Amino acid sequence: MSRPTISLSVNRPLPAPRSLRGELVARLTDDITSGKIPPGSRLPTEQELIAATGVSRTVVREAVKSLVAKGLLRTGPKVGTRVQPAQDWNWFDPDLVAWQSKVGLTRDFLRDLHELRVVVEPAGVRLAAQRATVQDIAEIEAAFAGMSNAVEHGGDYVTPDLRFHQGLLRASHNRMMIQMSKALGAVLRVSFELSTLKPDRAGKSLPQHRAVLDAVIARDPKKAERAILVLIDDAGREIERMLSSRRKLPSLSTPARRLIART
Repeated sequence: MSRPTISLSVNRPLPAPRSLRGELVARLTDDITSGKIPPGSRLPTEQELIAATGVSRTVVREAVKSLVAKGLLRTGPKVGTRVQPAQDWNWFDPDLVAWQSKVGLTRDFLRDLHELRVVVEPAGVRLAAQRATVQDIAEIEAAFAGMSNAVEHGGDYVTPDLRFHQGLLRASHNRMMIQMSKALGAVLRVSFELSTLKPDRAGKSLPQHRAVLDAVIARDPKKAERAILVLIDDAGREIERMLSSRRKLPSLSTPARRLIART
């Protein structure tokens, strides 16, 4: 395939105060995720990127290496550096999820996210109900208190909501689950941002969260699993309604939306 034209956003000098590698990574990722550089296309050569951006060869190589690690690029002899199809990208990378939300969250992406939650979270919560320590429960209780405070007095609801769900996975005391709780952070935030856009949605979900926490405290794995599935399914229906309404979807490049205090 032909190389991308010089109209790409990467084709301008990079600002000195910011991390040159980070800025180049961001620009290349924007061009890839937005489709300006489509899958299968060959990336501009090192020399072309140096000429377009004014950075050093080292910066270009570090940026390309970073994007190879994220699954966006593949390098090889005689084929150069080419853009990989979306199914090969590392979707657990928080930066990639944030960039994707910037260029537009697709129905397929949100479907995949919902299905991932249905598979992972119930299993993690079952284990949490069996293995959670006093400290684990205290941390999840603190996250729930932060959610309640945001509903009553306004403020950031998404951050404590994320802490709540990640705390449940950490309480499983399964090393794979704990690593996944970190990786899932960005994709879970997408779901939480969408499912709380509707007025009073956050307040209505509090009893559902409380039911999950109470089941974990009671050491009842089956009840905990049922409770988290109710929560996930309800959030999934809210996301479907949001997509059907054609409202503008949130971007993860901005701070989490803050709730307005109840009056």
